[in-house]
Amino acid sequence: MSTETFLGTDWNGRIFTGDWVDGAADPTPVVEPATGETLAQIGMASSDDALEAARRAAAAQRDWAKTKPTERAAVMRRAGELWTQHAAEINTWIMRESGAIAAKATFETDYAAATCYDSAALPTHPKGQVLPSDEPHWSFSRRVPAGVVTVIAPFNFPLILSIRSVAPALALGNAVILKPDPRTAVSGGVTLAKIFAEAGLPEGVLQVLPGGGDVGEALVAAPEVSVISFTGSTAAGRIVGENAGRLLKRCHLELGGNNALIVLPGADLEAAASAGAFGSWFHQGQICMTTGRHLVHDSIYDDYVAALAEHAAKLPVGDPSTEEVALGPIIDEKQQTHVRDIIEKAQADGARLVTGGVGEGPFVPATVLADLSPTNPAWTQEIFGPVAPVGRFSTLEEAADIVNDSEYGLSVSILGDLGTAIDLADHIDSGKIHINEQTIADEGDVPFGGTKDSGNGSRIGGAEANIESFTEVQWITMRSQIAPYPF
Repeated sequence: MSTETFLGTDWNGRIFTGDWVDGAADPTPVVEPATGETLAQIGMASSDDALEAARRAAAAQRDWAKTKPTERAAVMRRAGELWTQHAAEINTWIMRESGAIAAKATFETDYAAATCYDSAALPTHPKGQVLPSDEPHWSFSRRVPAGVVTVIAPFNFPLILSIRSVAPALALGNAVILKPDPRTAVSGGVTLAKIFAEAGLPEGVLQVLPGGGDVGEALVAAPEVSVISFTGSTAAGRIVGENAGRLLKRCHLELGGNNALIVLPGADLEAAASAGAFGSWFHQGQICMTTGRHLVHDSIYDDYVAALAEHAAKLPVGDPSTEEVALGPIIDEKQQTHVRDIIEKAQADGARLVTGGVGEGPFVPATVLADLSPTNPAWTQEIFGPVAPVGRFSTLEEAADIVNDSEYGLSVSILGDLGTAIDLADHIDSGKIHINEQTIADEGDVPFGGTKDSGNGSRIGGAEANIESFTEVQWITMRSQIAPYPF
């Protein structure tokens, strides 16, 4: 793969510690999922690399936190400009490395720029209060940087799910160690290192260490690390959360989802099917907010299934870097096998395959499954593939019970009459509810998170959540003379 002048090649086979150096672990190939072609090598860190990075970050953070707020803001603004300036090159990497279509890649770089611009406001945002007191002193609280923040990000939206924690944490005076998924460590790691270095971030304040589970464990356990921001599977999140909890460290977990799209009686069928199609099949369903369950009223169930299948049949599948397609490849062979197993097990359990199926190679077509039992694995599990299971309900109470019965609580959509949707929303346990929109939605200035097995709440997004997530509260008192004491 040819490289443009901005990213260059100095990162090939290396990790970033303020400069590009060899990691202690063996480099791993960057493989294009659509073709199997090796695009480059990515450096891999060891647990010792991680512990040394934490020490380096702590030293760099002390000076970074003393930097004038306007100077930190200027770095963020410059980073925002650079994402836009180099978007074409970075988009190509996102498409080839993660299997994204062009629109999804563009969304990621636009989001990265917007997040840096939003983060530029954080250094000068008020961060304290004057507190009332019965004592004859002044009483204040202030927010100070947490210190060193570990960010662990997944493959599916490699840039967004890194930048949304990295940028605000840096803007608030912290140092950050980023562990991107090795499968997408260029678009989700190298690009951030390059952008922030070019923007003027001091050496050592941001480090990028792709690696295995041992590196993640070390970046949680390192004494210098105060906060962990993890995005990934619920199973992995439990391990990270348990390790952090044992060490009394704050841990922000954004995990999986099996999100429901509820279609009310009388809803516009074509509009609902279009929303459902996007919710289930954007980026091959490899999104935590993907519509994993279509819950449709009995009166329009058959018509909705037919309309959804019609949309599926119109969505071309292929290599997004060479073809105009709607769905690209599944990220790797392990995930391809998982998706195909779910489709086959669903049918063995009695589900009806309306359209689509297991596909070939790295490609799985848009698939519709109907008539699923409540225990069907395609209904109960997070699939992370382009599969749309469709079930039915007869009353609003039944719909709420079915939605809430899931172990997840990330995103729910309700399509149809506004008043009915609002009433139903009051009975739904979910971090996000979208009325007359599909389940996939994220904006940099809104709180993002889920309930139950989807995570520990809305800890990322918006000034209030970011300041709370990446700073500590400190109480200060002050009086004109030393206070008298009875001892």
